[in-house]
Amino acid sequence: MIVYEATVSEFVQEVLHDTITDNVYAKYQEHFGHSSEGQIRSWRNSLEYMYKVLMTPTIPSDAGVAIEFNIPMTAKRIDFMISGFDEMNMKSAVIVELKQWDECRKVENKDGVVITRLNGAERQTTHPSYQAYSYKESLTNFSEPVQQDPINLHPCAYLHNYKIEKYPDVIDDQYKYYLEQAPVFASGDVEKLRGFIRKYVCRGDKGALLYEISDGKVRPSKMLQDTLGSMLDGNEEFVMIDDQKLVYEEALSLANEVQNSPDKKVMIVTGGPGTGKTVISINLLVELTKRGMLAQYTTKNSAPREVYFEKLKGTKREMSPKLLFKSSGCYVDSGNNELDVIIADEAHRLNAKSGMFKNKGENQIKEIIHASRLSVFFIDESQRVTTSDIGSEDEIVKFGQRAECRNY
Repeated sequence: MIVYEATVSEFVQEVLHDTITDNVYAKYQEHFGHSSEGQIRSWRNSLEYMYKVLMTPTIPSDAGVAIEFNIPMTAKRIDFMISGFDEMNMKSAVIVELKQWDECRKVENKDGVVITRLNGAERQTTHPSYQAYSYKESLTNFSEPVQQDPINLHPCAYLHNYKIEKYPDVIDDQYKYYLEQAPVFASGDVEKLRGFIRKYVCRGDKGALLYEISDGKVRPSKMLQDTLGSMLDGNEEFVMIDDQKLVYEEALSLANEVQNSPDKKVMIVTGGPGTGKTVISINLLVELTKRGMLAQYTTKNSAPREVYFEKLKGTKREMSPKLLFKSSGCYVDSGNNELDVIIADEAHRLNAKSGMFKNKGENQIKEIIHASRLSVFFIDESQRVTTSDIGSEDEIVKFGQRAECRNY
């Protein structure tokens, strides 16, 4: 989904006539409702700087421009994209992560993390180059048009207020890998950023490429499927035994059934500590992805997701499966059957409301069932530890009453 799309010449004219922020905001409201004053200020400031970059005859006036381009399977959006054809006449798009930062400091012993001032306080956040790089990898791993056409994506970050000579940590050697994947442009780098865009967008496409990506099928890439499988092979920690294998095979069977059926299915797996629920979950996630299905592993707490994400990703930065691991509160705005399978581990810890202030959504169980063709809930009701933990067999059956429910 694209919030705002135009050609370079149309974008330039809207900035010149001071209508760009209002138009982007109007489109944003159509899709997401009200936006914060901070977001509106960010558009106003950053888009003026992108106007300066694109206000040149050396960048095709009919190249496509997208603002707030939604990334499949996430709530994340790319700030700015320019599309067209490169000098070899290959489809090409430049991803620009826009930042209004004026300083940041490196964080030792953390990969791709910096400290900067956000929302009135100093906070740790991902490096801008990592963000832009991760957006490219997400599209590469899950957008069928990007995989098959192919479409070449070129990420970068533009910190238009940032003085690198004053705060050089942003280009410190510890970020070398991400800087090589997505270079940083800072204050005074308008001509350098122009050169980067010109290198990859030599001829315009009137935005056709942007819609090709946005409207294309979402599926895991063959490379991601193969990489995940190789990460699991030979890892004794994930070998299934006895009943674990039976549950695993039943879940795969149900996943195959829902591919050619309009009906949803819900599977409930109960078991105490040490019965291998998470071993089954991770095996399912990998196998379903290898089969080309859209599957995600979700938990309320981040600790289990981080542990198993780290175990699976190995040392292959370029094939990070981060998008496969999600918070149980992320399905509030998901569409019906957006995913093939959601695997809810520790489902006894699910809550009714989501968000930092518990003010979003209606019920996480209902949202998970709504978002997927097959929902697999792993629960141990004796492990519910707070009054907000609502995950129970009865509750899951209640929300899955219109689906076929199976218990194990």
